[in-house]
Amino acid sequence: MENKTIIVTGASSGIGKEIARLFLEKGSNVVLNSSNEENLKAARLELGSPERVICVTGDIAKKSIADKIVSTAIEKFGTIDVLVNNAGVFQPKPFLDVADDDLNRFLNINFKGTLFASQAAIKHMIAQGGGSIINIGTVLVDHAIAGFPATAAVASKGAIHALTRQLAAEFGKDNIKVNTIAPGIIRSPLQGKIGVEDADSLAGLHLLNRIGEAKEVAEAAYYLADADFITGETINVAGGHTVGHAI
Repeated sequence: MENKTIIVTGASSGIGKEIARLFLEKGSNVVLNSSNEENLKAARLELGSPERVICVTGDIAKKSIADKIVSTAIEKFGTIDVLVNNAGVFQPKPFLDVADDDLNRFLNINFKGTLFASQAAIKHMIAQGGGSIINIGTVLVDHAIAGFPATAAVASKGAIHALTRQLAAEFGKDNIKVNTIAPGIIRSPLQGKIGVEDADSLAGLHLLNRIGEAKEVAEAAYYLADADFITGETINVAGGHTVGHAI
């Protein structure tokens, strides 16, 4: 992936930042996006390589921001080889308490953000003869947990899983690969945001009896970015979360 151009949304922390870090280590050019300008600037400084990093601040739920990210990548680096749709929000909430605002928030950021960014990138990928899109979903789409009610959030991620397959079918002829990574419990700032004080306490949800690290999701993203014969797939990075249960 040396000298390839990678866009990572939601790149100021957690999984997104680790994905950006790995691609930079491999010699790629990286366009970072986040809605939080302060955190994005801090991430850029932490990652270093300023000549190969450019930041675009803005809410990915807005089509204008998706278009700006893509146009910036083209203006700065000339191509868009990989789009990683990592930006998203997740929060548990009992189904009967879900309000219109809750649903709109998840659909706008998670689903619309992924759709708009993909739409903007695919236009250029067609012209340049191909590319790779990697979406971030969740294992909860296929393996629900009764004690963790998150219907609205999971439904928005389920839409991303469906979008992945449809885009893979529609643009396979254009040499555009579209895949999803479905993480299990990953050590990241997200856990604290949703009220999980000790993420390691959830290790038992995985057959490997530990939670995942953001770097392990980044490694899966790098593999998919460079894979020429994989499309329409959902790759679980979840330590066996969807396979079985430890008792």
